[in-house]
Amino acid sequence: MAETHRQKRLIGYARISTYGQTLESQLKQLRAAGCSSRNIYREKVTGPRPDRRELLRMLDRLAPGDVVTVTRIDRLARSTLDLFAIVKRIVDAKAQFRSLAEPWADTGTRTGRLMLAVLGGLADVERDLIRTRTAEGRSRAMAQGKHMGRPPSLTPEQQEEAIRRRAEGATLQELAHSYNVSKSTISRLTA
Repeated sequence: MAETHRQKRLIGYARISTYGQTLESQLKQLRAAGCSSRNIYREKVTGPRPDRRELLRMLDRLAPGDVVTVTRIDRLARSTLDLFAIVKRIVDAKAQFRSLAEPWADTGTRTGRLMLAVLGGLADVERDLIRTRTAEGRSRAMAQGKHMGRPPSLTPEQQEEAIRRRAEGATLQELAHSYNVSKSTISRLTA
């Protein structure tokens, strides 16, 4: 059985975060690296936003052997955690990742694969640090008497009044309507 060999597609990803910037420099570098204009995904969006449509579209269309190229890592991701997740998705699609400005970030090389493993470890550490800082902050806030979560829909006075009115025979529907809250909010008070 003859095996068909598909030529590697060089796919570029260019992103700017503000509308005062221009993509032109990145596009020029990506074309010089072998990416055709039709295979360059372009985006004008800040890095931390999870809804980067063009990035997601590119990731969904990857095929084995494709090579995703960026001019710099910060054009792809804003954190180690984000970078690891995106590069892992590329590698899981049996594609490669490379950064023009950071030659060590090339999953087609042994060094690049090693760096991916290190990134995975760093991402785990970053995840643990975030979890620890969040828990510490929550503990400090609670020790200072601060309420965690959403503010209550009803003031303490409204809660007392609703409980009294419910005991006097008002229905959940009536109370919910009069305080402009859901019936479940009222039922939790009287439970």
